[in-house]
Formats: sequence, C-alpha cells, structure tokens
Amino acid sequence: MGPLRAVGAALVLALAACSSTPEAPAPDALSPTAARTLVERLLPDTLVDRRGWATDIHVSFAAMELPVTPSNICAAIAVTEQESGFEVDPEVPNLAAIAWREIDGRAAAAHLPKRVVRTALKLTAPDGRSYAARIDAATTERDLSETFEDLIGALPFGNSLFAGRNPVRTGGPMQVSIAWSEAQAERRPYPYPIDHSLRREVFTRRGGLYFGIAHLLDYPAPYDAMIHRFADFNAGHYASRNAAFQRALSLLSGIPLTLDGDLLRPDLGDDDPPGETEAAARVLARRLDLSVATIRRQLRRGRDADFEGTALYEQVFARADKAEGAPLPRALLPRILLKSPKISRKLTTDWFARRVDARYQRCLERAPGGVPH
Repeated sequence: MGPLRAVGAALVLALAACSSTPEAPAPDALSPTAARTLVERLLPDTLVDRRGWATDIHVSFAAMELPVTPSNICAAIAVTEQESGFEVDPEVPNLAAIAWREIDGRAAAAHLPKRVVRTALKLTAPDGRSYAARIDAATTERDLSETFEDLIGALPFGNSLFAGRNPVRTGGPMQVSIAWSEAQAERRPYPYPIDHSLRREVFTRRGGLYFGIAHLLDYPAPYDAMIHRFADFNAGHYASRNAAFQRALSLLSGIPLTLDGDLLRPDLGDDDPPGETEAAARVLARRLDLSVATIRRQLRRGRDADFEGTALYEQVFARADKAEGAPLPRALLPRILLKSPKISRKLTTDWFARRVDARYQRCLERAPGGVPH
C-alpha cells in the first residue's frame, strides 16, 4: 500500500471510530423544555396525545443521558412507527391460533397429551374466565402474556409446560425483547416505579419506549449511518459491524460466508466444533499468528464493543484492506431471514432496516432549521 493510500485508509478508520452514535452532546445542548418541544414537533401530526408520547420519549433520553438531537429522536420515532404505528399494545392478527400452536408444541415436547392439556385449560382463571377462553379472546401480546403468567403459577403442569418462562418474548410500542429489557434494568436503573413486574412495564407506553430506545441507542457503535442501528435493533447489537467483519474474513480466506452478523452460537461449548465463521478464521490462524483457542475466545466478544480492539478483528481488516487495495466497509446490513409466528411474509433484516430508514429520513425533514442533525 502506497503512503497516500495508507494515510487514506487510516483517515477512514479514524472517522469511523469517531462517528459512533448516539451523537456527542452539542456545546449548546437544549434545555429540558426545548428538548420536549423538539420531540413533540418531530412526532407525526396525526398522533393522538402527542404531548404524552413526547414526555415519555424525553424521559427516556434524560434518564439515559442520550443527546436530544433530531437524529436520535427521529430514530426512536421511526422504529416505533415501523413496529407498532404508535400503538402502545398493538393487536396481533391470529394471536389465539399462534398461542394454541405454541401450547400444543410445548405439550408435545414435554410428553403431555394434548387432550389433557386442553382439558386443564378449561379451569377457571383468576378473572373468572377459563384459561382457554382468555387465550381465545387474546388480541395483544399483553393479553396473552398475562394469561400465561397466571396459568404458569396456577396449573399443575404450568412450570413443566413453559419451563417457568413466559413464552411471550416481545412487547410494547417498539416491540422490544422482554428478556433483554430485564437484563438492561440490571445494568441501568429503571426510572419509574414498578407496579407489578418489569415484564408488565414493557407493555406500557413509558416502559416500552424506555427499553426500546435503550436497545436502539444506549450502546457505543462505530457507525456513520443510523440504518445500521436499525439493523442491529432487529438482529442484535453489533450485527452490522459483525456482518462487515464476516465479509472481510470471507474475502481474505476465500470461503463464502453467510453475512448474518452471528460470529458464534451463544450456547457454543468449549468442545463443540466450529461454525462457518470460526472455521474460516481458523484457516487464517497461521497467517494471523493466532491460536485456535484465541480465535474462539475473541469471536466470543462479537456482541461487545471491544471486539473491534481484538487482534483478530484488526488483522483481518488490515489484511483484507491491503488485499483489496482500499478500506472495506466497517458496517453492512446483515442478511437474515426473519422468522416469527407473527410474520406471514418473507421478510429480512435488510428490509426492516431500509423501511425504518425511510421513515427516519421523512422525520428528519420535519426538523426545524438550524438544529444539528
């Protein structure tokens, strides 16, 4: 690589490192009143109770000390529009049928006769209806989640059927993961009193927005475009960065890889055989002067910010940049087919990120002049 090209590559990497969002607070940061006013201004004109939505969004930003900028606000607005259309607890088509398939599948896995389970679900729940009637009447994830909460603790086979874990996994206006929200509350204090459980807070407007915004913005990421955070929101933190690493690894090793951002299975044991990304990295072990154990250990950091500081990441990109004669992108939209009982069409993370990004760009057009994006 010539000296000018080397300087150019270094400059690109330096800019990428400095372009992480959420953005650094501006010297003339908005006052709380001005910040709430800006949030309300950027919300859709047709939204009912815009002031209430604006307050809950602003509280989320304030509690996490996130910069209140049009870019960050519009990112939260765009995801909420895409996920629920600003419905606090959106209805899910055919939810009862989805629930019954889940119950029947878990009964089969637990070796419980379907007839026995269905009969037991005719017992009366605390609200006076049978569990079966509550399932049939459920139209939102909150309805179903509360039904499962009651029956897990009340029915003799509840814990064995659901392993003590409510099968409703997402909720609220941003459709955020409940398990992730519970983990986030351990890392950072939740700013509201909890009336019943943190799970139920996710189904409220304030809780759903707080945890959704946290998942979207409250982590350092080396992206110069918000669309990669949208992909991460759907696929998991750093999926876009990791997909770019997989592309560099594929170019360097010559091995085709699925650019899905998953470097290692979360449940991979120490003695388990490598997946395709790890196998490709092992091909380069001698060239990179890294042991097989080091490669696996560093790939395990693929869901953390500090993966970018590992020898594996740095050497793969340095060698791939040199081989290509130009710096490779450090973020790519992951190629993932979305799978969920709620999804009836063939959708991908790429589709999700681009749809949200289009909403984000339209929101930015509503930003007042003179306010930095």
